[in-house]
Amino acid sequence: MATSEINENESSNLSARSAAATVYYPIAPGQQVNVRRGPNTGSQIVRVLPEDSRVAIRCQTRGETITGPYGTTDIWDSIAPGQYVSDAYVKTGSSGFVTIRCS
Repeated sequence: MATSEINENESSNLSARSAAATVYYPIAPGQQVNVRRGPNTGSQIVRVLPEDSRVAIRCQTRGETITGPYGTTDIWDSIAPGQYVSDAYVKTGSSGFVTIRCS
């Protein structure tokens, strides 16, 4: 493969990644959701999401099992560095992981 082909492919991949839109998922209707420092209810509450909020999920991890409007799960969604909400309160349309796992 010629150097110009490599550069064109890299440019194409970068363009595709930057064109991808951020997906926002709705919080369960009528719910105010605690955002915690870690993926469990023993972690400090850092803020509370108001009703009708939507969140972008950075990554997901396993943590404490929680029951909420969208079932029982041990999946927690990271919505910002050091900020987690239980996936039981986020309508992702899946009972599994919808994005990368947190490292």
